[in-house]
Amino acid sequence: MKTGQWMALIALLGCLAYSAQDRAADTAQRVKALHALLDEQWQHELQEDPESATTLGDLRYNDRWIDGSLAHVRSEHEVTENFLRRFTAIDTAGFPDEEKLNQQLMVRQLQASLRAFDLKLYEMPIDQYHGVHLRLPALISSIPFDNTKEYEQYLTRLRAIPAVLAQAEEVARQGERDGMMPPRFLLEKVVVQLNGIAGSVGADSPFAKPLQHFPADVSKADQARLRAAIIAAIDNDVRPAYRKLGEFVAKEYAPHGRSEPGVWQLPNGDEIYRYDVAQMTTTQETPESIHALGLAEVKRIEAAMTVIAKSQGYPDLASFRAALKADPKVHPVSREDILNRYRGFIAQMEPELPKLFGLLPRSKLEVVPVETYREKDFQIATYIQGTPDGSRPGQLYVNTGDFAHRTTMDMESIAYHEGIPGHHLQLSIAQTLPGLPPFRQQADYTAYIEGWALYAERLGKDIGFYRDPLSDYGRLTGELWRADRLVLDTGVHYKHWSRQQMVDFFHAHSDVTESDIQSEVDRYIIWPGQALAYKVGQLKILELRERARKALGSRFDIRAFHDEILSAGALPLDVLEARVDAWIKTKQADA
Repeated sequence: MKTGQWMALIALLGCLAYSAQDRAADTAQRVKALHALLDEQWQHELQEDPESATTLGDLRYNDRWIDGSLAHVRSEHEVTENFLRRFTAIDTAGFPDEEKLNQQLMVRQLQASLRAFDLKLYEMPIDQYHGVHLRLPALISSIPFDNTKEYEQYLTRLRAIPAVLAQAEEVARQGERDGMMPPRFLLEKVVVQLNGIAGSVGADSPFAKPLQHFPADVSKADQARLRAAIIAAIDNDVRPAYRKLGEFVAKEYAPHGRSEPGVWQLPNGDEIYRYDVAQMTTTQETPESIHALGLAEVKRIEAAMTVIAKSQGYPDLASFRAALKADPKVHPVSREDILNRYRGFIAQMEPELPKLFGLLPRSKLEVVPVETYREKDFQIATYIQGTPDGSRPGQLYVNTGDFAHRTTMDMESIAYHEGIPGHHLQLSIAQTLPGLPPFRQQADYTAYIEGWALYAERLGKDIGFYRDPLSDYGRLTGELWRADRLVLDTGVHYKHWSRQQMVDFFHAHSDVTESDIQSEVDRYIIWPGQALAYKVGQLKILELRERARKALGSRFDIRAFHDEILSAGALPLDVLEARVDAWIKTKQADA
């Protein structure tokens, strides 16, 4: 090669090398810009949702509530549109897969938020299940109350409650004008709840709970001062505000509530339900296909339950169900009995976790009773996540009301669902995953989260629990209950079922107690689509596990599979499926 050719080749190679370096630097700069924008959006979320910030242990906004005014909702819509423009403008060419996913998930989240605004879903802020009047006292358990400052901040929050409830009334009035109304009979239940809270005087109010135990760091003088000020705020600010909202709901709002339970009766009701189904399941499944899936799952699970019934000496499932209702051995004897059973099941599962997982939760879990003012319309149990730093443990809230009519058979599966290896394990791991931006550590895709928790119930059987046939029957009872939800949710919101049709189907195809049937039916009515997430998510995870098992054969490791499911935080099911498929291919290539 001539000297000139050599020089040209060297120059070309230099340009190529420089070009590669330049591209790498450009990519790194764009990734950095993405992270900066993600952080900006996250900080905005914390500031605009101070209640979530408190729940996560970020106390910078601990003296504020969410601004729920119409003006603020509309201004936040503009902010969301601006964030969406900025995120979609980011060129992700050359990004690592996880960074591409960060951008895609944020765009998806913002688009969903804008669609919810267009459908006016924010215009129904008052309902019997998660209305603003219940949200405020529910936050109390998330506030640390470690020092005088936090009590002062709480006092500021109490004094602001009249403004918060006035905002809810303003938005509800707009919803009424737009035809966005909850069912009338459920709003009548809200009146009872509001009057109950308004009628609790001083230290008997749920808002007085922080006065029961002051930390040692709060001086006696400050304790006396704060006690007097908080009780005064409850009686002079909080209770009158609740009473005023109760009068509005009873006299002006509830009478105009919609007459039918299904969301189909709302303006754009069918479109709203399609949106709810897509959001809650993160799939493209239709209400019709989900309804059919529910009926098939009900049939399959009842067949398995019948096997247990016959093994216990009964000719069929119906006679076994009837006998169990009258059997005192399957009913708790006290409120404390219920709590102790949940604690016992969690204690027996904890040492078994390393057999199933490499990733393990760092924070602790405690079992506590649901507040008495929420018992009547509350579900069987629920989980409230702790703080990422572990300063506040995760809390499994259990409904101990009407204990004599509850069953002990499903408590083992519920303990695994709400506690470990269910919600507590998954959420505790997610919020401490290194390398993920906070919006993914705190992601709340319902099909993933509830699907995992229902899948976790079955893991108890995989590890060798449910040794009592009645406890295994209870597990199947819980799974049947989730299959019923596929039928009931689509029944009322898609097929125009009445509430009584829902109750009748529940009676025919469940062992759920009467009080739970009534509260569950009302939950599905007020929260369209949410009940679909459990079964849809569980079946997808089971499908992916079986796919991996078949593809990997003897190389399949249940711990590695679970860690792959958990190591990216909650994800839409379509994204989770693609992730697991890629993991399977990698494992096959490694072999």
